Amino acid sequence: MNETAPVDSLVTTDWLAEHLHDASVRVLDVRGFVHHIDQPDGTMVVTYEAARADYERGHIPGASFIDWTADITDPDDPVPVQVAPAARLAALFGALGLTPATHVVVYDHAGSTLATRLWWVFQYAGHQRVSVLDGGFARWTAEGRPVTTEQPAVTPATYPVTVRPELRTTAEQTLAASQSRSALLIDARAPEQWRGEIIRSGRAGHIPGAVNLPSAQLFKPEGGFRPVEELKALLEAAGVTSDTPVIAYCGGGVAATGVLFALHRTGHTKWANYDGSWNEWGPRADLPAESEPGVTPQGGQG
Repeated sequence: MNETAPVDSLVTTDWLAEHLHDASVRVLDVRGFVHHIDQPDGTMVVTYEAARADYERGHIPGASFIDWTADITDPDDPVPVQVAPAARLAALFGALGLTPATHVVVYDHAGSTLATRLWWVFQYAGHQRVSVLDGGFARWTAEGRPVTTEQPAVTPATYPVTVRPELRTTAEQTLAASQSRSALLIDARAPEQWRGEIIRSGRAGHIPGAVNLPSAQLFKPEGGFRPVEELKALLEAAGVTSDTPVIAYCGGGVAATGVLFALHRTGHTKWANYDGSWNEWGPRADLPAESEPGVTPQGGQG
């Protein structure tokens, strides 16, 4: 395998089975959950969980586990699950034995937004040789492919992280883009959250000017990403053009990465994640929010 050639950002289970034992390929299991719990008053509580127990019960041979709630986040940031600083990512990548030449393949339960979250973290850290396993662990096991409980032995390495700050925006940068319309803001949450029917993080609504493209629409019902032409149609319907800078956000910077991955798959290069998303925007009264006309949150404004 050519360790300098570009890699496909989406690989099939057939491809991974063929290359599973290549020395240059490392597989990472990032299974976990984002729990959306509706409350009787119309508000929503969201909790985050890593599926370590699922990994220990069985995983793809050679895969190491990534706790997406801790390993790749900043423990000192008051906003939940914000991406870790460069030094923390460098230590993690080094402990995993990765080098810039490593082809990293990431998977979650069904090839969804936790895998794209880790894909985005690698992109942000300057490591572009990373792929999502299409269909994830569910497709791998449905096809009867091998599973193990053995954890791989890893030889630590030194990894030189070079952060790409253009792939992540702050609240202030996102506000400026909203006010100037210098970028298309895409809200990847469910439609009822975007419309303002559900109170999330203390407030209903969306960032002014943001259009709604729920990340769930990007995936096939059986799991895995829709074909590129279907992704293009969904993005174009949301207002994306070839030269449109895009900032995506959601509740916590996870579902938004599904939109970013779709943009990448369709050849778009001007995209960024508002990592703070509604976890940060909602509680900040100094930041504007709007709801669709005539919509009243179920529990009133919180």
